[in-house]
Parts: sequence; C-alpha cells; structure tokens
Amino acid sequence: MKPKIAIIIERADIGLGGAERSVSEMAEALCESGLEVHILAAKGKTQAKNTHILCGDLPGKRVGYRVFEQAIKRHLLKNHYDIIHSVLPFDFADIYQPRGGTYAEAARRNAASYSGCLARLLKSVMGFANFRRSALLKAEKKLCGMPNGPAVIAISDYVAEQFSRHYGVDKSRISLIYSGVRAPDAGNEEQTSRLRKQILAQAGVEQSDNPVIFLFAANNFRLKGLNCLLRALRSALTKDCARPILLVVVGTGRPGRYKRLAAKLRISGNILFLGKVGRIAEVLSAADVAVLPTFYDPCSRFILEALAIGKPVITTRFNGAAELFTNSRHGIVVDRPDDMAGLADALAYFTRPGKIQDASKAILEDNIRQQVSIARVAEQLKAFYEAILEKRRR
Repeated sequence: MKPKIAIIIERADIGLGGAERSVSEMAEALCESGLEVHILAAKGKTQAKNTHILCGDLPGKRVGYRVFEQAIKRHLLKNHYDIIHSVLPFDFADIYQPRGGTYAEAARRNAASYSGCLARLLKSVMGFANFRRSALLKAEKKLCGMPNGPAVIAISDYVAEQFSRHYGVDKSRISLIYSGVRAPDAGNEEQTSRLRKQILAQAGVEQSDNPVIFLFAANNFRLKGLNCLLRALRSALTKDCARPILLVVVGTGRPGRYKRLAAKLRISGNILFLGKVGRIAEVLSAADVAVLPTFYDPCSRFILEALAIGKPVITTRFNGAAELFTNSRHGIVVDRPDDMAGLADALAYFTRPGKIQDASKAILEDNIRQQVSIARVAEQLKAFYEAILEKRRR
C-alpha cells in the first residue's frame, strides 16, 4: 500500500504566485513517483483531485493561523496520513518546509528593500507588528525550539542559514532539498521568433538593431529590485555595450512610478512594460537573459525556469536559486541589489559577442535542467519520507 501524504499550504491557487505553484507541481511530481498525495488548504480556487479546502465557508481571502490549525486538526481526526508535510509552522507536522524562507528573514529583507533609513526602520517595526505575521513568527520560533519538533527542510542553503542564524536550529536537524520546477514548454522556434518580433515592434525597436532582450518578471517590483535595475540600466547604457539593450518587465506590479523613473533617467526607449502575461515561459523563450536583482528570494522560480530552458541569468546572493548555477559560467551573481556598478557590468557583459551563447551552452553541458527539475525534488522527498517511516517502524 503506497504511503499517504498530506501537504499543508494556506491557499491552493496557482494563480497567486510561486509558492502555490511550486507546491502544486511538487504534489503532482510526488503522485507521479507513486505516492498518494493530498493538499490541505484553508482557501483555494481549484478542482484538483485530493485537494481539501478546509475553511472555504469562512469569509475573506485568508483565515487566521489558529483558525486554520483547528480546521486541520478536525480534518486529521477523520483522515489518516502517513506523513504530514507542512509549508506553515504547525508543530504537529512531521516536516516543516517553508517556501518563503523564515518569517524573521522575510520581514528584515522586505524592510531592506525600501529606500531611506526612516522608511526601512518603519517597515522593520511594522513587519513584526502585523498580527498575522507575528503569529506565524511566534509559531515558527516555537517549532524551531522544540527538540523533538518537526524535521526542517530548507529549499536552499540561504534558507538553512536563516534557521541557524535567527533561531539557533542545530544544522543536524536541517535537511537541504533545493527547490525545483517543471521545465516549461517554451514552444517551437517559429512561435518564439514571432513573439520576439512582436515584442520588438511593441517596444518600437528595429529587428536590425539586434538588441539583447533582458526579461524581469515579478509581482512585487520593489522587493525584486526593479528600482535598482532601472538605475543600473542607465549606467550600463553609458558603457561600451556591443549590442543595444531592451528590458522587458512582466508582472502584476504597478508600473507607474517605474515608468516615471525611466523617463527621469531617459531610458524609456529601452524598457517595455508588458504587465501580466498568460505564460511566462513563452516570454522567456523570446528573451535572451533573465534578470532578477532581488532583495529577497528563498529560491526564485523565475530564475529556475530560465535555467531549465537554457537561458543565462542575473540575480543576487539574496536569492537561493543562485546556489544552483555557477557564477560567471551559467550567469552572473551580484552581491547586492543596490550594487549598481556590479549590476550594470552584468548587463553590459551579456551584450558582448558570444557571451549569451557560451552561457547557454554551459547550462546544457552541465545538465542544469536536471538540477533544477521538480522530478529531482520528488525523488529526494520520497526518500526523506521513507526514512521517516522506516525510523517509525524501528
């Protein structure tokens, strides 16, 4: 009889973002590996099999931590699972694997993304004053302090380090299973060529100019470093770039202030805001390089998806995904998002002859696609579950 796994997440709706999509893909891959997987969510918009929405009759888009906890416990009284794998800090789970890193680090890095010392201080205080976040932070701290609490799985070394630094969790209790993605279907060459032509036409750029298209994709433009990227782009354009640069910005963030900044910096002609798109993989296929100078990302899906289809990437050391590729071979890692000079150099680097092709070739040769695959994640998680069950049997 195959093991029955419960994965706990707050919301089961892949349209909400990376964490929800990652959990959905992880559950699918685990099912494909031969496990019976159920998702337990407070809220959600899904008809997926074995997904249980436990607080769907309650008002609002979210419910409180304790309300969801009680709903899960009622569900568990009537349903047995061999492994309880939680994305939220519930101490009755067998495994705690936060998709967003620790709440302590997330609050600090969110504050760091604001410009101005006063704004950063206020956001730092408000980050811990928020009732919902403070409840989750308190629960996470308690869980980490339990000597016989849930096993902790980190989705990157960056996240593993957070547990040790913020909560003093012994490294022997933390297991590392890097996040992964289901390699996107980028479409055929004809579709890619047509989309690239459409992007250039919309941006008012001639195909004969042969620009390097850098793609930035995020919903929180501030946290993901768009302000820094625009300023670095201005600097890069003053360098000796071998090809023109076009920055394409995708996501649901509000572009108004960034369009004004681009106009102030006199780089509006080098930027195209596309807004929300149906399939990021299609835009990625038409781009040359993925860029995400993020202030905080435990392990960015966008960067992993780019690598999965052979695209070079630029990101920061505050992104756990940077651990899955080699700096200066598959892409470039900048120390900080506000390192404008380093970010400008990275942009200019990929305008030079052969640099994009060399990086794409190295990604293929080094089998980065497999390293970032969701199938690899499922294989490692399945072995982790089996180790827990074997320990119980003993």
